[in-house]
Amino acid sequence: MAKKTEISVEERLRALYDLQLIDAQIDKIRSVRGELPLEVEDLEDDVAGLTKRVENTNTEIKAYDDEIKVKKNAIETSKGLIKKYGEQQENVRNNRAYESLNKEIEYQQLEIQLADKHINQLKELIEKKKEELAQAEEKLGERENHLKHKKEELDTILAETQKEEDLLLKKSTEFEKKVEERLVAAYKRIRSSVRNGLAVVPIERGASAGSFFTIPPQVQLEIASRKKIITDEHSGRILVDAELAQEEQEKIQALFSS
Repeated sequence: MAKKTEISVEERLRALYDLQLIDAQIDKIRSVRGELPLEVEDLEDDVAGLTKRVENTNTEIKAYDDEIKVKKNAIETSKGLIKKYGEQQENVRNNRAYESLNKEIEYQQLEIQLADKHINQLKELIEKKKEELAQAEEKLGERENHLKHKKEELDTILAETQKEEDLLLKKSTEFEKKVEERLVAAYKRIRSSVRNGLAVVPIERGASAGSFFTIPPQVQLEIASRKKIITDEHSGRILVDAELAQEEQEKIQALFSS
């Protein structure tokens, strides 16, 4: 790996603050999107789950319908056998044969009753499943409609911001290369540990931006001299003087407006 050209502390501070300004703008763009990507993802999961539920319920209803058809065919078979045994009874010559056929007829009649009972039970199950299906389909329709609107909203925001974010990400990578890796690592560590993502901040009214803790005058002078990198003892943020911050803000603004 090629060794970076040695740069002064002031140049490092400027590069770090430039990087902070760029990353802060990326944060701002992403905050506009907010929770939308997660909302879309959750809705997509809901739609997939409900779609599967609808499919499964339809499969169950079809299985019950098929079973009813089997029971109805069995009933027709039993009726055919009853007719057959009844005709055979007319030709028997003894009571034993007659009673044997009579038992067969009674058995088929019981089979018909049992099949009818099963058919009624299956019909009740179908009605119950149809109610579940209607509820699932209604919920699915609502979720699909909600998902459509959320996707449109997200697509609109992405169309407005993606190009800018891509440019900023490219610039962020470029500015990272201007600073040695250990400082970039420290910057990223601080950035990830603070709520607003600000790892490099200017001094405002004698305190680090966003803080109420006053920085001693001697430390303020050291920061303004730009001879070493100084961090805020309370927040751990890297500090720069207000003049440097103003200059870099104007530079970055000009860079992206050109």
